[in-house]
Amino acid sequence: MKYVKKILQFIAAGLFLLVLLVGIFLFYINFSDYAPLSKEKLRITGGAFKSEISGGQLSLITWNIGYAGLGKEMDFFYDGGKSVMASRENTENWLQQIVQFVAKKNHVDFLLFQEVDLESNRTYYIDESLQLESVLPAYDEVTAINYWVPFVPAPFHQPMGRVKAGMMTFSAYSMRQSYRHAYPQIASWPDRMFLLDRCFIESRIKVENGFELVILNTHNSAFIDDPKRMQLELETIKKVMLAEYEKGNYVIAGGDWNMNPPDFRPVNGYGGHRFEAAPVHIPSGFLPEGWQYAYDASLPSNRQLNQPYLKKVSGSTTLDFYILSPNVQATDVHVIDLGFEQSDHQPVMMEVYLN
Repeated sequence: MKYVKKILQFIAAGLFLLVLLVGIFLFYINFSDYAPLSKEKLRITGGAFKSEISGGQLSLITWNIGYAGLGKEMDFFYDGGKSVMASRENTENWLQQIVQFVAKKNHVDFLLFQEVDLESNRTYYIDESLQLESVLPAYDEVTAINYWVPFVPAPFHQPMGRVKAGMMTFSAYSMRQSYRHAYPQIASWPDRMFLLDRCFIESRIKVENGFELVILNTHNSAFIDDPKRMQLELETIKKVMLAEYEKGNYVIAGGDWNMNPPDFRPVNGYGGHRFEAAPVHIPSGFLPEGWQYAYDASLPSNRQLNQPYLKKVSGSTTLDFYILSPNVQATDVHVIDLGFEQSDHQPVMMEVYLN
């Protein structure tokens, strides 16, 4: 009986110590939690030499590069897979391919990137922003942090550790101003301390007629059980889009929406890929008449990560696209099919005119 009592005391002491350590850890994470303001001015760097848009055709690319850690061979535990991080060899190889692709697109006017790692354990602390900047020297550039956690404890058997990542917008035209807009927190405590602080980047470029082109680079939430919470994010960016258009400005919002466009259906066999609808789609009637959704329905821009990529087997869908104000006319929009070699997303290119 005496031994049983000692064992129980030992177990109780162990549990107390465990609870104490967890409490200290949560206190530390909560104290150091990245808490950006609802709107913050971003520092513009770079070397764009075009001062204003004077007409003609403009081109854009949006691409979630998957922090160069979600290439073709990867699955991911958040999406039903088992892997946490790629090998250093794969990460460096995928990043090199991403940078080489971007270098060949240095004629594009605007490039919007999501999931760019700045200092993360999952990508071996490589600053990917420097790599992108190195091949786009004639562009203005802004970076907005949307994931900054000292230590992500999931999954338990192989924690992700430190994550610092963000989004980047590059412009061949001088940016007059740029801002980070925070999306509302849609996860509860303590989960929100370990998830992304979602946001969109607003960049303003002068047009010769006195108005401005307002480009919004967005990365909306994923892995949310309640779609109604994602609607809060849509309402946040919608408010900015409508306000800018009412001023007479031109608005282009693009990025990884993590949802399908309204009433989306693939066409032309989806390029041989297996379509699987996203759990959430932008509701019909979300925007007033005249606003346009610009996307390529013939090829997927995103694939599932429950297993390494296999064409015709892996589920794929369209999450990356643009929304245009009525005074912007798209002349072409297409997915650049890279076979999901470097990322779980594919770049989407668009050409437009400002009416």
